[in-house]
Amino acid sequence: MALKILHTADWHLGKKLDSYSRVEEQREVLEEICKIADREKVDLVLIAGDLFDTFNPPIEAVDLFYRTLKRLAKDGERPVIAIAGNHDSPERIDAPDPLARECGIIFIGFPNAEISKYEIENQFKISKTAPGFFEIRLATFKQPIRIFHTPYANEVRLRKALDIEDKSTALNEILKSSWSDLANKYCKTKGVNLLISHLYMLNRNGEVLEEPDGEKPLKIGNADMIYSDIIPEQIQYTALGHLHRAHQIGQEERPVVYSGSPLAYSFSEAGQQKYVIIVEAEADKPISYKQVPLQKGRSLVRMKFDNVDEAVFWLMANPNQLVELTLVSDTFLKADDLKRIYQAHDGIISIIPQVKLEKGQTEANFKQVNLEQDMSDLFKDYFKQKYQGQEPNEEIMDLFKEILN
Repeated sequence: MALKILHTADWHLGKKLDSYSRVEEQREVLEEICKIADREKVDLVLIAGDLFDTFNPPIEAVDLFYRTLKRLAKDGERPVIAIAGNHDSPERIDAPDPLARECGIIFIGFPNAEISKYEIENQFKISKTAPGFFEIRLATFKQPIRIFHTPYANEVRLRKALDIEDKSTALNEILKSSWSDLANKYCKTKGVNLLISHLYMLNRNGEVLEEPDGEKPLKIGNADMIYSDIIPEQIQYTALGHLHRAHQIGQEERPVVYSGSPLAYSFSEAGQQKYVIIVEAEADKPISYKQVPLQKGRSLVRMKFDNVDEAVFWLMANPNQLVELTLVSDTFLKADDLKRIYQAHDGIISIIPQVKLEKGQTEANFKQVNLEQDMSDLFKDYFKQKYQGQEPNEEIMDLFKEILN
């Protein structure tokens, strides 16, 4: 029978959308992932980095993380391998390792780390190890499973970890040499060969994949881009993290896959379906995989209205969305209108005012200010500059006159 693997990444636990907490959505979607792992009878779980959103995540995010991993690991029956991404503190990821191993959880914080050999009786054992590599043997699967691992690191840390002093050597060549040496040494016999990494990897001369808004860009110094053609031919499946849209960039028979994030974390991801990847692998055979859609979490939408009543009607009819709302108007919104909008929906992340421009008019028209005019007109011009050409409403002008007097 084939080995079944669940690949996920970019949980970003503790992340907020502006000031809006996503912790309950994260709790629900991780519960959904656990149920998928059980339903699909998965043998192994790979989590390819950005486990948390910050180096010092809130306590509730840490608690949710460890509880989820313990459930995924099923008391050591199902190994869970989690690596650090660019949002994670590698020291924090490595810290609970001795305790985690007893539960079947293998943490890897630093690149080129060497995992200690150990065994959970009647479940699995780590049979071979080397820097950047280890081999697992499951009680329920005859063939060895070889894991090549490269957590995120900047160029300096990666060169240091791989003991490369020559700064002229391109990062592609460094990684290619390291992975190839390991593959040539440890993949001479039948087994399932997997690579897990948190790198910004593309096809050479292929589509440039956009990093999501708000994501820390992975620009590793002035080094070359990391290309998928440096992956050794022995590797059957590469599990990547970092990009939030599920995407396959490898050859059909040797997929190189970004699983994507389980929730949409910025409005640039609005409308994206989120997935986990279920992989089936056997030695010396092409990999097959499928995307399993995730249903939990509030979807992100961008909406635009030029009428407050229409906006309120739509908001009341769509209570389960998280909304970036653009309102087109000549004048700034009144306090009563803002109150109506916020009372209509609890998921408004931001309201963007946009002025109605007359035919032939551009925003440049609002940048010329006559400093000789009276204070009220000067304030109007200032307000129009600050709020994209919108006029202050009567309430704001009354407040200004009150201050002026």
